[in-house]
Amino acid sequence: MVISRTPYRISFFGGGTDYPAWWREHGGAVLGGTIDKYCWLSVRQLPPFFERHHRLAYSIIENFDDPGEVKHPSVRETLRYLGIHERTGLSISHDGDLPARSGMGSSSSFTVGLLNALTALEGKRLSPTELAAAAWHVEQDLIGENVGNQDQAFAAHGGLQYIRFHPDGRVTVEPAILTRECLTALESRLLLFYTGISREANTIAIEQIRTIHQKTAEMKTLLTMVEEARGLLARGPAALPDFGRLLHEAWLLKRGLTSRITTGAIDEAYARARAHGALGGKLLGAGGGGFFLVYVEPERRAEVAAALSHFVQVDFRFEFDGSIVFFSRLDDPKPLHLAEKKG
Repeated sequence: MVISRTPYRISFFGGGTDYPAWWREHGGAVLGGTIDKYCWLSVRQLPPFFERHHRLAYSIIENFDDPGEVKHPSVRETLRYLGIHERTGLSISHDGDLPARSGMGSSSSFTVGLLNALTALEGKRLSPTELAAAAWHVEQDLIGENVGNQDQAFAAHGGLQYIRFHPDGRVTVEPAILTRECLTALESRLLLFYTGISREANTIAIEQIRTIHQKTAEMKTLLTMVEEARGLLARGPAALPDFGRLLHEAWLLKRGLTSRITTGAIDEAYARARAHGALGGKLLGAGGGGFFLVYVEPERRAEVAAALSHFVQVDFRFEFDGSIVFFSRLDDPKPLHLAEKKG
């Protein structure tokens, strides 16, 4: 059996510039990081005693022989991509620490984790760069989803990262430069809330992509904010209030890109957070609902949390492993151990 653990992500700046429709012409960049909330997938060979060749368990259970029968798009296309229909039957089970369709990059974490687990079951290992590239191919080319390129890279690499998308097709991933003191200070100033609103990111993305070239000035400003925010983190804890205020500026700009990014209820909650001391914040992912991130100085943290108590608060810390696999073998006396990460 192989178990993959793949983190969800928080994107601070640059969201939208990672859509290929934008960055292949203008270039793009994002700044964000992965947190200690994960997508878990277990994969094992299925004994030949069952009526159907494969078994898949997530929010529903699917039993099938041919991957083409699978309703779950990521599983269907990943199995086809890896040629799983030609191999021994499989049992695949999914569990997640956070709800799907909530702006945390859960779909891409699933795809990255599934690719990692299935290749590990075959005795192969993909580097984080290879994992991200495979996930881009599955989601963008095979499924045909309107998704950007940041979520897969964050899930595969983990950590706080500065990711650049070059017009020539290259994607470079560089760790954000900040001290341990600054990292701890940043964690203490961020609050994460679940609004309870589920949304389809693909629908919102279609609208944003459709109008993206009508918003060139706004998109270029969002891009410059990535560099500014990166510099603020490098300056240390004293610059973090400016980081929070920059989040506010970016949110005001991004919410104007399409009418689907925010709602009246979310705008009201954000205004309440600001009135109680938050310097900035944003909806995560494409927008429309899901998780809401707030920056607030420690002395007013409890006040903001109380003001948003109608949402579910989720405590978190940043993580730096990316997608990893655990495995169990009959000839190994230890039932589970962490596989060495490649790359």
